[in-house]
Amino acid sequence: MVEDTSLNSNKSKTKTARPKAVYLWTEADVQKWLRRHCSDYYNLYWEKFHEHDITGRALVRINDNTLLRMGITNQEHREAIWREILKLRLKTDIVEIRDLERTHNYFNFNL
Repeated sequence: MVEDTSLNSNKSKTKTARPKAVYLWTEADVQKWLRRHCSDYYNLYWEKFHEHDITGRALVRINDNTLLRMGITNQEHREAIWREILKLRLKTDIVEIRDLERTHNYFNFNL
């Protein structure tokens, strides 16, 4: 009986667990993101991201010029990848702002 309860609590923890913060992503995490969000270009450019050791911290700092220097010369492809990077940045910023609001509300509540 006790084992069933622990299994259920582990399942609920898994469902509510937050994804890893982007700035903590490894190169493998970036490859996974690239495959999922830039699937049309993954086969063309995954090696470029690998060659340049792009981690999550580097990914959110990439701009159009960086993509060009990495060897992504097709402007349409760069723009599509750049759009996905911008979406990721916005999503990350929103999560961080919500965390700050929660922290702020927690401290105000306890005063």
